Amino acid sequence: MSVNRVTTRTVPEALEGARTPLRGRDAELAFIEARLDALDRGEGGIIRVEGSVGIGRSRILAESAAAARRRGTRVFEGAADPDEQFVPLGPLLDGLLSGEEPLSGAVRLRDLATTPGQRFWLLQELGDRLRETARNGPLLVVLDDLQWCDDLTLLTFNTLAAGLSSHAILWLVAVRGGSVPSGVRTALDRIRRAGAHELVLGALDDQATTRITEDVLGAAPGPDVLRVARRAEGVPQLLVELLGSLREAVTIENGTARLSAGPPAPRALPSVVRRLDQLSGEARELVQTAAAVGAPVTVALLAELLGRSSAALITAVRESLDADLFIESGDRLAFRHDLIREAVEAGLPLPLRQALRDQTAELPPGNAASPAERLGPSAGRAAPSAGAAEAGKAGPGDAAEADRLRTAAAELAATAPGPAAERSLKALELTTADAPERPRVIAETIPLLWQTGRAAQARELGASALATGGLGPEDEARIRLALARLAVPFDFSEAVRQARAGAALPGIPVDVRGRLLAMLAVGLSMSGEHSAAEQVAAEAWETAAAAGDRSAEATLTTVRSAVSFHRMDLTEAFRQAERSVALADALGVSTSLWVPEALWHALLSNTTGRSAEALAAAEEGIRITREQGRTAATGMWLMTRSRILLEAGRLTDARADAEAASATTDDLGPGNLADVTLRYVMMRVALHTDDQQTARAYAAEARRMRSDGAPVVRHFGSWMLALMADFEGRPDRAMAELDEVMTSPAADRPAYAGLVDPADAPVLVRLALRAGAHERAAQAVALAERLAVLNPDLPFLAATAAHARGLLDNDLAPLVRAVRLYEDCPRPLARASALEDAGRKLAATRTSEAVPYFDTALTLYARAGAERDVARVRRRLRAAGVRRRPSMPGLSGAWPELTAAEIRVVRLVARGLTNQQVAEHLSLSPHTVSSHLRRAFTKLDVTSRGELTRLVMDRDSGE
Repeated sequence: MSVNRVTTRTVPEALEGARTPLRGRDAELAFIEARLDALDRGEGGIIRVEGSVGIGRSRILAESAAAARRRGTRVFEGAADPDEQFVPLGPLLDGLLSGEEPLSGAVRLRDLATTPGQRFWLLQELGDRLRETARNGPLLVVLDDLQWCDDLTLLTFNTLAAGLSSHAILWLVAVRGGSVPSGVRTALDRIRRAGAHELVLGALDDQATTRITEDVLGAAPGPDVLRVARRAEGVPQLLVELLGSLREAVTIENGTARLSAGPPAPRALPSVVRRLDQLSGEARELVQTAAAVGAPVTVALLAELLGRSSAALITAVRESLDADLFIESGDRLAFRHDLIREAVEAGLPLPLRQALRDQTAELPPGNAASPAERLGPSAGRAAPSAGAAEAGKAGPGDAAEADRLRTAAAELAATAPGPAAERSLKALELTTADAPERPRVIAETIPLLWQTGRAAQARELGASALATGGLGPEDEARIRLALARLAVPFDFSEAVRQARAGAALPGIPVDVRGRLLAMLAVGLSMSGEHSAAEQVAAEAWETAAAAGDRSAEATLTTVRSAVSFHRMDLTEAFRQAERSVALADALGVSTSLWVPEALWHALLSNTTGRSAEALAAAEEGIRITREQGRTAATGMWLMTRSRILLEAGRLTDARADAEAASATTDDLGPGNLADVTLRYVMMRVALHTDDQQTARAYAAEARRMRSDGAPVVRHFGSWMLALMADFEGRPDRAMAELDEVMTSPAADRPAYAGLVDPADAPVLVRLALRAGAHERAAQAVALAERLAVLNPDLPFLAATAAHARGLLDNDLAPLVRAVRLYEDCPRPLARASALEDAGRKLAATRTSEAVPYFDTALTLYARAGAERDVARVRRRLRAAGVRRRPSMPGLSGAWPELTAAEIRVVRLVARGLTNQQVAEHLSLSPHTVSSHLRRAFTKLDVTSRGELTRLVMDRDSGE
């Protein structure tokens, strides 16, 4: 008689650092090997690896890098981190400049990366270094977790990949699937259009699941173990972590792994714990509450359980979706995977779980999830209908579902444009190409995409619809209206073209024509074609009145304000601007034709010396639009605030905002609004700080602006070039740059003889006198005085007029009057300039009386960080026989290296706040926080948050 011997053992512990073989990705690895073969032949390109959290993107990248190294290919590897976004270009630079064999010139590149205003030169240098390295052999550049990259890294990656496409450089990038930030989505759109290869990682098949289970447990899985393993639904990370939690519950009998006592209770999984730890307290509480409910849940139910309003949960819901813990399942939130829900729930005390379930059961039936919804291993993974799965066909209920989605999008547009855009896109997918309502859905989707930072996708959608043809006049008009709205921040002339073409279509509804004419008037006004804007606005007003369209009325009121401003009637300009803001607020921002009317009011306040009012409006605009996810409007407000900060003498903050806005701009070209705000700001800051390299880089931008189709952009370009010529000591050239502006037709010539700010009148007078152009100096003075006379309630305008007159006449009395008038104006640089000019005039005959003027000017310039102006005033003081020790008034004694704004950011970071939390605390954008933090790191010579925290503790404790 034979006896079957049963050999029993426990599952061995995993070896330290051991890695199981890669299973189920043979096709993907074969594709990458083929691309590496092509790379060996000198063919570069881009591969994008996409997949959900835990699907194995990073593993694919690691295996690819190892395969490339085995071939002798040089490999650079970088990765982004959600907590380390404070150093722009960090992921890319770490990949290129670290490791065993960094890119040549690493020290020089790091210096450029940490020096303000050097982005242009850094891009040039990086491109040159990569090009030079690729000549010696093929390169593989790996960049993981693209969704966490800062905007400058994304921009640089796109620029380098496009500029080096003919070289033997293969870019391998990985990005999380699903919802990603708008800047990342733009980068992905760009590389797709550039011909990038795409690898989308799906779930592993059953064979791969079985083999991984055997790898982890050390034995072939029995049926009971395999049933548990299949709960991971082919997600490798969840599978491995789930198997790890089974070790104590599995025994191996005769080479087969079996459960010794049935499936174990759910446990916390490491990857889920890490993602929970990265959430804010409010979002973590939201996720834990949803896990306790145990089914797809409405936001209303979560609000009820948490004792808050649904609106108060917007940020927490968005954060949880971004963390890939939730997905949207109809009107409910569902966990991405049921194992994630179980892992979250396992971390809650049992009494709390039971209390939440009891509370849910007590709610009215309409609020709680039905028993049927509580079933199923993975909520939210319902398969599409067979009809919907067929290309180009809609299922029987798809038309009704599309209507429901459109209604939901319209309801969400005012407060949550991101979810509204997604619903509108889904409605478009469910609408067949020949459906009569499809053009209307396209027209509804374009503004939502633009508002949420997807301008390129929006424009492509509209342009494709127009190119396809077959549109009726009304449908074409609505699409052109949407494209005109989209074009306003990017291309003033294109906004005019689209609005004009739409308004000319026959037989369109009166309300649509009224809105098109309103947008045409806005485009003309922003372009600087003031007389044409006024004529169109008059016609548009009649059309809007006939249609009873209050939205068009709000927009046209803004145009009327701009016309009054051009006529130098600032009282009327303010009255109309305030009326337009009130109209837009009453209607809700989603109905606004130009988002938002309040932006013009802030610009108008700033231009007339009401900087505090303008800054408060800008900060409120940034806060609200950021909370609502209105990426486009946030960018416009950042650009506006950079102008306000410049003229308020906060040069460091102005540059930080300009850089932040620049990093968030879309891919629709340079952008006219950016031209007249952030590029102008960066040029002026560079001139005040004596940053010659940056000034020259923006002078090149100004030359491009000189050929723009919009007169106002040409005028800004001319003024920037004139300032640059004066900076270089060429006054004749400065005057020549202004020829077109100062001789343009009077009807469209900008107020103040081509200047962009009243405080520039004395600057122009000074330029003209240096060039011997006395008539132009007199022209500038006459306009400044006329503006002051027409607006006697604005002392800032009287100050600039007196300052300009004092320079023209070389007369001390008006200069002293200007100094006195500037005392009540929040324009420190303008006041410092008047003090310096008055001191210069006094120094010729009464040196001792000049010194106090120079001293006050020096203090104001130093506080602003205007290093070039500081040096000039010090020379004047030395000429008067006075030497002042270098100092930086307004800076903390404990932090002499940092500005006040940098100190605020540094102290919050040292308390453990993330960049996002610091931004929310200080009402800044995350990009502005990154800019301040990057400069602080450079000035303090620290390289990590830990070093910074220790330094803050030492200094603030007085050690």
